[in-house]
Amino acid sequence: MDTVTDIQEHYRSDFQRVGKALPGFADLRRKAFERFAALGFPTGREEAWRFTDVTPIAEIPFKPASGTANPNQFAGLAAGALKALQITFVDGRYAPSFSTLDLPEGVGVTSIGEILKTEPDVLAPLVQVPDDPFAALNAAFFRDGAAIRIADGVQLARPIHVLWLSSLHGDPYVMHPRTVLSLGEGARASVVTSYLGPSGGTYLMNAVTTALLAPGSALDLTKVQRESQQAFHVERLDVRADRGSNFTHHSISLGARIARNDLSVTLEGEGSECSLFGLYEVAGSQHVDHHTFIDHARPNCSSRELYKGVLDGRARAVFDGKIMVRPGAQKTSAMQTNKNLLLSKEALVHTKPQLEIFANDVKCKHGATIGQLDEDVLFYLRSRGIGLSEARRLLIHAFAGEIVDTVKTDAVRSQIGGCLALIAGGA
Repeated sequence: MDTVTDIQEHYRSDFQRVGKALPGFADLRRKAFERFAALGFPTGREEAWRFTDVTPIAEIPFKPASGTANPNQFAGLAAGALKALQITFVDGRYAPSFSTLDLPEGVGVTSIGEILKTEPDVLAPLVQVPDDPFAALNAAFFRDGAAIRIADGVQLARPIHVLWLSSLHGDPYVMHPRTVLSLGEGARASVVTSYLGPSGGTYLMNAVTTALLAPGSALDLTKVQRESQQAFHVERLDVRADRGSNFTHHSISLGARIARNDLSVTLEGEGSECSLFGLYEVAGSQHVDHHTFIDHARPNCSSRELYKGVLDGRARAVFDGKIMVRPGAQKTSAMQTNKNLLLSKEALVHTKPQLEIFANDVKCKHGATIGQLDEDVLFYLRSRGIGLSEARRLLIHAFAGEIVDTVKTDAVRSQIGGCLALIAGGA
């Protein structure tokens, strides 16, 4: 406890030192930091963090990222062109030399750092003092990120790629980026966010993302997290979907020592839809946690949720998903499934799918499974001349393929497949 208290004082000292220089929202930043100080880092006594121990994060005195890095560190890390409009951040800061923003009419992609300097009031409705300690830290310290605006009726042909590159530093460092996605009425867009870091880097990526969908819009958002095995990754994603809109999300979690993904979707307009897909593959002592909340606030809305995990070594995973159907949200259709494949006897999964239903004309179901590779199928493959390693790889690919095949961006789908081949090959 003394160590954790010292770390909180370390953050207070950093805030007192750099807080005055951070652009915009001085009063809100102060309140957000005081909120973090009052909450402290979460512990196992809190239900939402019961199976995720953040002590390794709480004990490291992370310093604010400098925003400078040698570009050679990233050679080959983001291989495979996405043929996308790309905005890149290095150590949490906008990197124009790594970005390609030949934007079509009706599409705006801007650095939040620039917005904070020129017109911070634009972000005011989205910057609040949250009750989550990591999000509160973000609100206190954020200084850059991506703001993406798709105008009414724009149908974007190419995806937008938001690339977060983290470098090797001598000391552990922290980044608090923000991403804001806003789609106008009838707009359609695909966005890919990639979090990448070279092996050996110790840092905390503490991100907050907000997506606003106007009536009739459609957003396909894919997140690929391949951080350093010594890194820590925390993201809070909040989505508000208006009438008749459609939100699809893929969460691909392959890296980081500890990864926490908090996703909240509010279907606040009648007839809105969302589909959430997740794939996590962890090994060694990695830990990955997905907490999802889908709020059916209006009638005639539908949601589909499918998360799959592959665990090896002493890896740990948490899936905690809740679907709430509010009073009056009749004609709701919701499905939630979590499936896990354990490759070792020491791997462990905590899964908790939940439904809270306050309406009587709904179709809702949920379920979870935990299992191992089928020995009979392995025997069958080996009896056909396929080696044990290749047989295991084929079965792991078949298990994960249901998620990978739903990713629409070809280059991302191929990239994920290549990572799975490496992981399965070591199984």
